[in-house]
Amino acid sequence: MNDPDTPSQDPKINARRLRSATTAAELALWHCLRAKRLDGHKFRRQHPVNRYIVDFICMETRLIIELDGGQHFEPGTAAADAARTAKLEKLGFHVMRFTNLEVMRQREAVVSTILEWLTARARGRPSPLPSPAGRERES
Repeated sequence: MNDPDTPSQDPKINARRLRSATTAAELALWHCLRAKRLDGHKFRRQHPVNRYIVDFICMETRLIIELDGGQHFEPGTAAADAARTAKLEKLGFHVMRFTNLEVMRQREAVVSTILEWLTARARGRPSPLPSPAGRERES
């Protein structure tokens, strides 16, 4: 019998489990992103990408938004988050990270930052991060 507290190997099952255990910050940001409310961009939440489940993703623009609670500031977890971000960027995604506190206290600023990136992307401005292909050649 499966233990309900043990993560499944199936990413879809894990994503479903995470969607049902949404934090207040995730719900607050999801309210702003869902149903193409942010300038017509379609976001998904708790979506599998490779072996990870990301908090929010816009597949069209390859934008991932991650929300970090207090546990993300512990030394081991911070290093794991950095490695996860690097892997997602190598797959061609742009990753934006915000804290739960930022979302709860400065939601308009968070949404504005996301929208600025989406607008710059739509205008064809280069991302402030090097392309994943460029990083691979540097290695």
